[in-house]
Amino acid sequence: MTSGNDTNPRYDVVVVGGGAAGLSGALALSRARRSVLVIDGGRPRNAPASRVHNYLGREGTPPEKLLAAGRAEAAAYGAEIVPGEAVSAERLPDGFRVVRADGTAVEARRLLVTTGLVDTLPPVEGLAERWGREVLHCPYCHGWEVRTRAIGILASGPMVVHQALLWRQWSDDVTLFLHTAPEPSDEEYEQLAARGVAVVDGEATGLEVRDDRLTGVRLAGGTVVPREALVVQTRMDARSGVLESLGVVPVAMEMGGQVIGTYVEADPMGATGVPGVWVAGNVANLMEQVVGAAAAGLKAASAVNMDLVAEETRRAVEARRAPFSAEAERQVCARVLKDRRHGLETVRPETTGPETTRQAASR
Repeated sequence: MTSGNDTNPRYDVVVVGGGAAGLSGALALSRARRSVLVIDGGRPRNAPASRVHNYLGREGTPPEKLLAAGRAEAAAYGAEIVPGEAVSAERLPDGFRVVRADGTAVEARRLLVTTGLVDTLPPVEGLAERWGREVLHCPYCHGWEVRTRAIGILASGPMVVHQALLWRQWSDDVTLFLHTAPEPSDEEYEQLAARGVAVVDGEATGLEVRDDRLTGVRLAGGTVVPREALVVQTRMDARSGVLESLGVVPVAMEMGGQVIGTYVEADPMGATGVPGVWVAGNVANLMEQVVGAAAAGLKAASAVNMDLVAEETRRAVEARRAPFSAEAERQVCARVLKDRRHGLETVRPETTGPETTRQAASR
């Protein structure tokens, strides 16, 4: 870390977001001997979940325990990790300035943004309180934990029949609540019937909970259908405030002709349309699981480091080709030698004779 233009701390890379993608990127960049700052807003998407799944070697780890291990690993290689919200960023002639909610600012040569996404639940009473417990969204994340139980599918998106048929893999007691969605087609009804999936008409208005456990779904007419788990499709929107301040605007993601969320476009290595800015994780891929987000952070970090290497090489070549000057030579010597004298002591002006120089060199 160095001091930037206005004495703001300056880093090679500032990582905005301290989840799996951000910490994975910070770890790789720190091991590449880069100065790295992670600004962690402390709002991981999977915070309501009790365990992380499908992460080889970390199966069943609580989310906060996984992040704590990641912070410790990155810090061990020199990464700085600070809590706080990054609210905006601006381009500088030689990098970026990132401003936090408390008004403090830091500078960076490159930015890696891993701010994730925001899930918006359907407006049904009780869903938010059970989110991540019995109100679920991903069968690969939660299917095993509710296998063989009574599972409900709330029609809250364009892929409800697909969801119902998929979750049927984990239980033979699956009920599709049509809620406010259109009726399935005749072909879809046939598929559901063939797989033994029940279909319930009527709008769902709330959940029934007893002894802190989901027991059923309440319909507008008052009927309660017993269920032990309920699957919903959230609207997923990239958390993109910092990116938008740089002109990177998220785009809509459609599925089945409906918008299910927004994401930030990037190339396969995570580079956005703004030079010097990369993204990784759910901010760029709404469907990414934790292990995939970590892999994306590593991939983006390698691209960031290579971009810095290319810049440093270009500058070195330019400096080598520049005409010789005493001042340029002094700068090179100062950078290379720093506090080292290679056995030579500073010679005072009054002792500059050959004999004195030989004596100093022999010490």
